[in-house]
Amino acid sequence: MKPQRTWVDGWRSDIRQHGWLAIGLHWTSAILVIALLALGLWMITLSYYSQWYYTAPALHTSMGILFTAVLILRCSWRLTNTQPIITGTSLEQRAAGISHWLIYWLLFAICISGYLIVTAAGSGISVFGLFELPASPLQFDNQADMAGWWHRWLCYLLMAVIVLHIAAALKHQLINRDGTLSRMLGRVSTPDNTF
Repeated sequence: MKPQRTWVDGWRSDIRQHGWLAIGLHWTSAILVIALLALGLWMITLSYYSQWYYTAPALHTSMGILFTAVLILRCSWRLTNTQPIITGTSLEQRAAGISHWLIYWLLFAICISGYLIVTAAGSGISVFGLFELPASPLQFDNQADMAGWWHRWLCYLLMAVIVLHIAAALKHQLINRDGTLSRMLGRVSTPDNTF
């Protein structure tokens, strides 16, 4: 008998499904990360005479602060709530756990290095012109250059890990047919189906 599938029915996660808040935070994060990576790659091609030379970095920085807030909320929610059971072999389960936390650590490191770049001169960060985030009182020599180097290479590493993450999700959905991607899209198997 073909397993029935239904929509997620709550905002909290459980062992068989992601809740709506986890799903919303995941896709909000994904959209912001893709936008920030695309904007960052475009920014490094701009010349001094481009009309976007100052505007694009300001937008990138404000979006980065917004993303950092979403990331903190997402990690807090993940650490304090039940997570669905990871499907696949024991090796796949271990790899999934490691890759998820690697993505989180890379994202935090990228946010911190970005903050250190922008505040290297000791000035705060204007966030969409609404408020200012203060600079760190701890400054160090060549801060912008060192933080910039880390920011760039951590972003390249993040892009590689994201490609693997997407490939794994598609493999589980299309080859294993275990509903991994469907769960993050708000669909869940009925309780009598063990994925």
